[in-house]
Amino acid sequence: QVQLAESGGGLVQTGGSLRLSCAASGSTFSLIAMRWHRQAPGKQRELVAGISTSAGIAAYADSVKGRFTISRDNAKNTVYLQMNSLKPEDTALYYCAAVRAGGGTSWGQGTQVTVSS
Repeated sequence: QVQLAESGGGLVQTGGSLRLSCAASGSTFSLIAMRWHRQAPGKQRELVAGISTSAGIAAYADSVKGRFTISRDNAKNTVYLQMNSLKPEDTALYYCAAVRAGGGTSWGQGTQVTVSS
């Protein structure tokens, strides 16, 4: 099993920045990818960004390309999401997810990001 703990959410004005962190513990040796998802009120959860744990290959949703950057520190078992040029539509509960080799995904509790206009 893998446990995840997110941090770094908060309230920021339009155009501001935040950095989210997700620390993994437990069977981290089995992880092949880490992802950030978000869910706004009344909307479905959506994938924001993902990164492979070995090669560090990243991918982004079109809505955040050029503004968000995902990175990982394997030594700390931590993945980050740097969010710049934030918009009100980025307001959501952000979840970290860890994909394990052989299948299965672990989820964090989520951290709230609110962007005021």
